[in-house]
Amino acid sequence: MITRAGIFKKIGQVILHVLFWCAVLFFYTYFLGVNTSDFSYVLAFSLFLMPITIATTYLSIYKLIPDYLITKRYFKFGLYSIYTFIISTYLIVLSVFFGLIYLSNFEQSNMAPISKSLLLVAIAVYLVVVIVSAFKLLKLNLKQLENTKKLETKVLNTQLKLKEQELHYLKMQIHPHFLFNTLNTMYGLALKKADETPEMILKLSNLLDYLLYQADKPFVLLTDDINHINDYIELEKMRFNDTLNIAFHKDNIIHDKQIAPMLLLPFIENSFKHGTLNNGVLDIGIRLSCDAKNIYFYIENSSKNHDTKSKGIGLENIKKRLDLLYKNQYSLDINNSNNLFKIDLKIKSL
Repeated sequence: MITRAGIFKKIGQVILHVLFWCAVLFFYTYFLGVNTSDFSYVLAFSLFLMPITIATTYLSIYKLIPDYLITKRYFKFGLYSIYTFIISTYLIVLSVFFGLIYLSNFEQSNMAPISKSLLLVAIAVYLVVVIVSAFKLLKLNLKQLENTKKLETKVLNTQLKLKEQELHYLKMQIHPHFLFNTLNTMYGLALKKADETPEMILKLSNLLDYLLYQADKPFVLLTDDINHINDYIELEKMRFNDTLNIAFHKDNIIHDKQIAPMLLLPFIENSFKHGTLNNGVLDIGIRLSCDAKNIYFYIENSSKNHDTKSKGIGLENIKKRLDLLYKNQYSLDINNSNNLFKIDLKIKSL
């Protein structure tokens, strides 16, 4: 359906084309009128050239360039361009004869000087064709660049949405996994009717608050993440009692440093879940530090025959999140030797 805006646009285009060809006609009369005062001859000769110029130009900008050159059909573009050149040159030759026969009555001396030269007349015609074709080609290239940019933007937006969905899915995996482990810890204390149960409930409440309201953010302060790691460690201490030997060293923590939420905690959970008691004690060592550019995290736990390929959701999940959030900006080394399971992580910080 043609809208009013579309009609006005078409009318505007027609007016621009008419004005342009009027300017070309003025150019022809000025160019061909050099060294002659016979305006009627020059105008008639110029009017004869106009259909040749218009037909050649429109054939170039509406058929040859968009259908063959832009679509990279170079052979057909070259072939049809040669046909167009031959036909248009033939018509230009006719224009010279038109000037000689009909406008000058076979008197060459009555012809405008420039109209006697086939080369100069052809240069005038093809100059217009080349200029308009170059403008059309530039316009098409700019449009193609704009379409390419829009397509790239669309692809990037789609990739971003997929990335956000995958991150959300990974977080949803972490939530029940973390909650299940913590509730198991609380259940064990409740069975013992331990005095630490109220304190544990309070710490669990803090952790759940962090899980529900902070973990959905793309990044949180590193200090906030450390506080909740401390709460989790305290919960595990209540569960393990004297069978846990854990050390958490924090060095040079920058207060405005940010990190993805729930990124480090699964590593710590993994140590408690898969760590092995050595002489009745589970040994866990954690170091966390940072500098202006990086965050360094190291954790080790006592282990025997630890299978580094089967750690459930925890480590596999965290690897995927690292790839999504810190692609090419982190290094992760996992090693299991000498009855120690070690994880060494370096992240380019924000």
